[in-house]
This record gives sequence, C-alpha cells and structure tokens, in this order.
Amino acid sequence: MVRFLAIKLTIIGAGSLIWGSTIIHDLCLTPGLSGSTVALVDTNSERLETIYNFARRYAGEKKFDIRFENVFDRREAIRDSDIVINIAMAKGHQYYEKMRTISEKYGYFRGINSVEWNMVSDYHTIWGYYQFKLALDIAKDVEELSPEAWLLQLSNPVFELTTLISREFNVKIIGICHGHLESREITRTLGLNENETEIESLGVNHTIWMNRFKNKGEDAYPIFNEWIDKNYESYYRNWLASAKSNPFNNQMSPVMIDMYRTYGLAPIGDTVRSGTWKYHRNLKTKKKWYGPMGGFDSATGWKYYLDMEERSIENIKNALRNQNFLLSQLFPSGISDEPVTPIIESLANGTEGIHQVNIMNNGSMSGIANNVAVEVPAILDSKGVHRFPERQLPRKVLNFSISPRIQRMEWALEAFLERGRSTLIEWLMSDPRTKNDKQAEAVSNELLSMQGNEEMKKHFR
Repeated sequence: MVRFLAIKLTIIGAGSLIWGSTIIHDLCLTPGLSGSTVALVDTNSERLETIYNFARRYAGEKKFDIRFENVFDRREAIRDSDIVINIAMAKGHQYYEKMRTISEKYGYFRGINSVEWNMVSDYHTIWGYYQFKLALDIAKDVEELSPEAWLLQLSNPVFELTTLISREFNVKIIGICHGHLESREITRTLGLNENETEIESLGVNHTIWMNRFKNKGEDAYPIFNEWIDKNYESYYRNWLASAKSNPFNNQMSPVMIDMYRTYGLAPIGDTVRSGTWKYHRNLKTKKKWYGPMGGFDSATGWKYYLDMEERSIENIKNALRNQNFLLSQLFPSGISDEPVTPIIESLANGTEGIHQVNIMNNGSMSGIANNVAVEVPAILDSKGVHRFPERQLPRKVLNFSISPRIQRMEWALEAFLERGRSTLIEWLMSDPRTKNDKQAEAVSNELLSMQGNEEMKKHFR
C-alpha cells in the first residue's frame, strides 16, 4: 500500500537542467509524494524559468499532483522545507576549465586539483572555494530556517562537503552519489542474475571498493577471477573498439582489472577514474589504461562530456519551444536509476529501504575516524539513518587508497578554513608534478589573480 505524505522539497541549483529535469521526472513517477510542493531555486533567472516551465508541463503530461514554484530567494525557499537538495555548482564548468588551463601552463596536467585518488574532472577540492562557501551558506540556512529538514548533498565534492558540513553545522545531511551502481556492470558482464547477486561497496565517495560480492549466497569473486583468466582478452577487444568513440565505459576497463589485481578488491564507479599517477601521468598513459580517448577525464573525454551536456540542455530547450512535443520522450520509460527519489521516499514516507549513502562514520567502518564521512549502505526510514554493524576493508585498501584520500580531504578543508595561502603551497609541494617552490608559487598567484577569483584571493590572504 502506497503511503501519501505531502512534503515541501527545495532543489538548490535546479537550473542545472540535466540533474534538475531527471529529479523532476522521477518525482512525477513517485505516487507516495503526491500533493507535495517543490521549490526550484537558481541564481540564473533564465535557467530557473526554463526548469520551472519544464516541471509544470511535465507534471501536466503525467497528470501528477505536485506543485512547482520558481523561487529566486534561496532562504525563502528553504524556510519550512522537509528536504533540501543541493545540486548547485558555483560558477559552473567553464570557470573551472579556466583554472585548469592556467594550471596546465605551469606543468600541472589536468589541473592542480587532480591528485591521487581524485582525478575526476568535476570533483573540485583545493580550488573549490566558491563551491565550499555556497554549500556552507546553504547548510547554515537549513540549520536556521528548517532545522528538522534533511539536506541531501548531490553536488561535488560530496566527500569534502558532507564531512565539512557535518563538522560545522547541526544539520541532518546525507551525501548522495550514483557511482556505486556501476557494480551492476560487473554482474551483467559475468552473465549473473542480478536478483541472485549481492554486492556491497564501501569506502569514501569516489573511492569505494566491492567488499562483498556473492552469487546465490556464495563468494562470487572466484567467478570473476575465472572470467578474467578466460574471457577478458576477447572482452578487451570489443571494449577497445567502443572506447574509440565512448569515454564513459570505465568499469570494465584495463585500469579496473589492474586495480583489482593490485588491491585485492574491485574498484567501483568513479574509483576506476582515479587511482595513482600510474594511470594518469600524461595523455599517453591515460590512453593505455582508458582507451583511445584517454577516458572520461582526459582533455578529449571531458570535452566530449561537456559538449554532450550542452546538447542535452539544448534538446530540453527545443522541446519546450514545441508545445506539441511530449517531454516524456526525453527520458526512458519508468523511474531512472538515480537514488535521490527513493531516498526521499524513505525519509519522508517511512518506506524503509537500504540505500548507499555518505554519512559521518560513527562506527560504520573500522580504521576510519568517526568525524569523516564514509560511503556505505544503510537502512533509511522516517526516523533517519540506521547503520549496519561495523564493516571493514582490507588493510591494503585502507593504507594505500582510503587513507591517502582522507588526507587530501583534510588538507583541502584545512586550506579553506585556515584561509592562508601557505596551505595552497603546501598542497602543491606534495605533488609529484611540482619541481620547485617557484613553480608552486607562480601557479597559485595566477590562479588567485584570475578574473572572477577576487573573493577567493582575499580569502587566501
């Protein structure tokens, strides 16, 4: 029996049309949220109007009882909300691409922000001042105006922001990422029945490992090992052909197999895009491990993604211009695989479910401090988050993957909170691309002097 509980849901950064439209699509296919109000918020009035028009028209197509509001005042939208979703990226992709260009001029391939276990192109940490500031401002508003609301942090860097907000504010925050769903690619490739397969991935956001892999109740890693020995060579040939035009299929790439052999567990989702400099020294190295385009996060692969995103946005705008076009044609039938709406249902309606979430550790995983956000499965219902008994990753994964990633997170938070420029220099001095002090100081100075970084420059005095 479906429970109906009308709530107020606020989406910050709703003008991010790809994310915003997907969430709206899923909401309009969720009967348990019938009668709810959704406040759409964005600083870009044009994009806000676009997503508002999309939402009203799409709900009308689906004949779903949901009310949308376009609200330019973020605080007014947050007031009395039950759930606040942050999908905002401060300043947008092109701003970060300018900083990447400056960084590469000084010898920092793919930007100073690309470091061990964080090679993902839109996971901005050390140069993410405006993103950090925006996320903290939103959390402060939630604490003040809707203290009982859940804050769902979707925009990156989920690891840093979930940890920072949890430490600084008394808000109920959950970080959400869909990368763990890539484990299904392993199941499909091995020809296993997903209904008979149990998978559990643990770690910190974008650095998660398949800690449990069972088929019909038995350990399935031996099946995986046998498949690698007997089938990977032929699989690789087909994969290589597809990688010439598609940089996204990383889960079963050579780098994934190499990581598995090195660390003893399969890396999942965005973890495969990261790793150490072994996979990322230059474009030639990236091509070796990720295929002819160098993977998602090479200059070629990332441009492919940004261009695809722009085309998708234009498709939405064109569809809105045509009053006879059914917006539902923009989506696959049924609810998407995105975990946001099922999590909302669990928190709002008490529909108990197991969800992959980013939460403060507090005993979820051994070997990690309790005040660090971890990514783990947990039971969610109207009473909140219920952790499973403590999980444990192998020592090699903890020491060589998780611990270095946590250290980078702590450095990024320290740099943001301390406000000193010296922390930026120290960040770069641990980077293998840094040859001397002069190089580190020069790139820092030019990044902070870039147009649009005036406030950031004052912050890092």
